[in-house]
Amino acid sequence: MIETIKEYATKRIDLLKIEATEKSSLSAGIIAYLVVLLVAFGFFIILFNFGIAFLIGKAVGDYSYGFLIVAGFYFLIMIIIMIFKKKIVNYVADQVIKFLNH
Repeated sequence: MIETIKEYATKRIDLLKIEATEKSSLSAGIIAYLVVLLVAFGFFIILFNFGIAFLIGKAVGDYSYGFLIVAGFYFLIMIIIMIFKKKIVNYVADQVIKFLNH
């Protein structure tokens, strides 16, 4: 009977190790994917913003105004994010908890 309990405990520990390894490897894969996606998206956003700034600048007759308008847009976005900080933090925390418990 004691041998059976020892064997069960050993197999249970092995199962937990396998499950932990699976979750960590999936998490590492997702993190790597998100990093690559974030870098590619970052380059896209930078180049897109340069294009928009030059386009707006050409339309208003001075490229510096185009860059100022684009910068003003991002300043407005930053203010909105600061206003909704608590909601954003709570939403992200909830999503992380859901992901880790899945």
